[in-house]
Amino acid sequence: MSAATRPPAARSAFMDLAPEVENFRDAVLAGLSRRPRAVPAKFFYDAEGSRLFDRITELPEYYPTRTEIGILDRYGPEMADMFGAGVQLVELGSGSSVKVRLLLDRLTAPAGYVGIDISRDHLREACERLAEDHPGLEVLALCADYMGEVAVPPPSSGLPRRRVAFFPGSTIGNLTPGEAEAFLARWRTWLADDDVPGGMLVGVDLKKDPDILHAAYNDAAGVTAAFNLNLLARINRELEGTFDLSAFRHRAFYNAEKGRIEMHLESARDQIAMVAGRRFAFTAGETIHTENSYKYDLPEFQALAVRAGFTPARVWTDEDRLFSVHWLEA
Repeated sequence: MSAATRPPAARSAFMDLAPEVENFRDAVLAGLSRRPRAVPAKFFYDAEGSRLFDRITELPEYYPTRTEIGILDRYGPEMADMFGAGVQLVELGSGSSVKVRLLLDRLTAPAGYVGIDISRDHLREACERLAEDHPGLEVLALCADYMGEVAVPPPSSGLPRRRVAFFPGSTIGNLTPGEAEAFLARWRTWLADDDVPGGMLVGVDLKKDPDILHAAYNDAAGVTAAFNLNLLARINRELEGTFDLSAFRHRAFYNAEKGRIEMHLESARDQIAMVAGRRFAFTAGETIHTENSYKYDLPEFQALAVRAGFTPARVWTDEDRLFSVHWLEA
């Protein structure tokens, strides 16, 4: 193959901003010591938890992943046209890259891609695969906590024509509305910097029939229950825990007043568990709150985005209005 016909080499780089990750031991001990008891949902994702979540996304009851992919596949060309040429695309939470590929494949001469995540090894592997599949695209794996302040460098070619932050997966639903507003406001500050036009593409799960929500978080195969209980298994593995997993039940329900799915682990009986040398007594029916997943209607989320300083410009949904993808201009 001549130099003229040889495809450009994959270009990827790794930048480690050494994000401070909340200590698992300290978070668990603090969460189990308070009332009501709670452990942050981010600790679900050890190797086994990540494997179980991948299975959840493929379950027939769990609509969010396939529905969002369907929206991006159908309307991706329209989104790419709105972004225009020379865009720097920044993905917050670099997952399997399935969703972002639906955008990258439609972009005209993108200036670069930046994947941001706190999981170093997973991030590097995902970005290296992306670079191999998109020769000539400048790919940066940025190990950082996107929930805090992040300094995203411009492409090596200089300032892009537009910046776009991509936040798929309805992850914003894991934040309280106040936290979500503060999160969006932080990213708007970066997107509006240097007089470069910017915007944010956000996946948001919608309010719907509670029976659909209940089924999505209480699947017949019990995978979500296993995912929830794996948090106790992780405590046993890593913190010398003595939880009897058979004595706890997965409990997920829609809290209509707060507009959110709540996931809990409920004690089936009075019992005692040890964690890192500390003793914790549970009464029958007492729970450990493990996750929230807020749902919005379209005006609710757009009003939240306005409070964060954005201008809602477009929204795409599936035909059943189960899920939405919002384009917010900075």
